[in-house]
Amino acid sequence: MPLFKSLTINSGTQLLLWKVTESESELAAEVELTPYCQARMQGMKSEIHRRAFLSIRHLLAERGYQDRDLYYNEQGKPFLKDKTRISITHSGPFTGIILSTSEEVGIDIEQQRSKIIRIAHKFTPLQEYRTLANTEALIRKLTVVWGVKESLYKIYGTPGLSFLNNIVVQDFDLGDEELQATVHYKGQKSAFRCTYEEFEGYTCVYARQL
Repeated sequence: MPLFKSLTINSGTQLLLWKVTESESELAAEVELTPYCQARMQGMKSEIHRRAFLSIRHLLAERGYQDRDLYYNEQGKPFLKDKTRISITHSGPFTGIILSTSEEVGIDIEQQRSKIIRIAHKFTPLQEYRTLANTEALIRKLTVVWGVKESLYKIYGTPGLSFLNNIVVQDFDLGDEELQATVHYKGQKSAFRCTYEEFEGYTCVYARQL
């Protein structure tokens, strides 16, 4: 099975990535879904999405969980029944989860695409990054910024949280091991540490609350 990466961040927090190469039937053969999740998967028109959905269950199994241990609230935020915090992501052939018994966590995987330059004004002040030397660097940096904001949005799981107005990513240099971000929401400010990794044209970001 193609477990792409397993990372122990600290004693209570682990990250796992999967590269989906199996067929849907191969992935489904070893997974027992609850009726709710079976219905969710059957409603997915894309085979890619169904394969990603099943691969997440394989990642859960790597840490001893089954599909029945996972549930979602009305906003679609995932939870584990034993109170371990979880965040889930998928993009292209990659899926990922981050689990923690000790801190709030979020994860996001994004493909590095030029489209992000066109939509950047919707989630960040683009002029902050115009000093970058080339388009490739700009795409990479904006992809990290989007991944940070998506990870933090997943932690909050709150409709109405604005990527542009409520989540601030402190400037950083490509290659920095860690960056900082803050969420300003309903009169409160929360700080997070964020880490990213690039591979095969994708960027994976994970965030943890300070």
